[in-house]
This record gives sequence, C-alpha cells and structure tokens, in this order.
Amino acid sequence: MASTGAARLILASASPRRQQLLAQIGIVPDAICPTDIDETRRKDESPRALAERLAREKALACPEEGYVLAADTVVALGQRNLEKAADEAEAEAFLRLLSGRAHQCITGIAVRAPDGRLSARTVLARVKFKRLTDEDIASYVAGGDWKGKAGGYGIQGAAGAFVTAINGSYTAIVGLPLYETKALLEGMGWRAS
Repeated sequence: MASTGAARLILASASPRRQQLLAQIGIVPDAICPTDIDETRRKDESPRALAERLAREKALACPEEGYVLAADTVVALGQRNLEKAADEAEAEAFLRLLSGRAHQCITGIAVRAPDGRLSARTVLARVKFKRLTDEDIASYVAGGDWKGKAGGYGIQGAAGAFVTAINGSYTAIVGLPLYETKALLEGMGWRAS
C-alpha cells in the first residue's frame, strides 16, 4: 500500500530490516531518507532517553516533506549502552557480556507530520541469552551477522538460537515495533491510500 498526496510516507532509515517490517503490515514508504546524525550518547543519558532522542533527531534531520518516520534501537545491559560493534573484537566482547544474561532492546520511534508536529515514544523488550560457548561466539562473529547491529547481534539471524526468553515486542528487537509504529503514524494523521 504505497501512499500518495498528503499521506506521503518517508522512512528516515536505510535499514532493510525496517523496510521489511513495514512491508509485513502492507506499508511501503514513498521515499527512503537516511539521515546522518551524531549518535553519541550524552553524559548521564539513559539508554531509553538516547533511543527516543535519536529517533526524534533523525525525523527532524530528514529534509523530505510528508510524514517522516524514524527509529533507533539501543541495546542496554543495565545502564550500559552496547552500540553497533566497531569490529570483531568488540562484537565478541558484547556477546560475552550478554552471555547467560538478560538485557533490554529499546527502540525509539518518531513521526514528523507535514505540519511540523513531532511525536515520539519508546518500546522496551527484554531478551535473555543462553550461556554462550567460545564456539558459539567465534562462529557467530565469523559469520559477520553482527555488523551494523546494536549490541553486536541480530535476533532475526543466527543469534536467534541464543535467545531463551523474550518479554515484549519481537519487532521492536528487530528494529521497528509494528503495533506502536502504525498507531503513532495514524495518531499523527497518516493514512495509507
């Protein structure tokens, strides 16, 4: 369901996962507008506040006109933010931290309406990993699926075999909570044509 006219929808993300998630519920953005913002965590900023702020800033940074949808996912272990792993060593370190423990995936979503109104929210999901062996970690890191993913893993890939429990939205863990996203879009006035 691509939209037209006043209902034009722009996704402020180049993430193929977010596009695939939207397609699951019949939403195809009219345009893709990746944004380049500073994603550095501010001093004393909680992971939840970071996720929402980044989603808001991405929505505001997109120069396209229409309904701009932006999102950002943060993986947190307590108050520690596990960003996108920079290299294999950091991916391995993240997996060792997550091994046998529960952590949070927090996705901030924001919608900027054509009239400039901005609304945002965060969705939190709790994920528990099994105790990972050295072989589990080495095999996963060698596969490269950790690249470009917060916390150094993607639940929709091979790391799904590490998960023993989820509490909350699976799609929020992947990167875009579908129920909340559709509700936020519609609450801001967007309708599919």
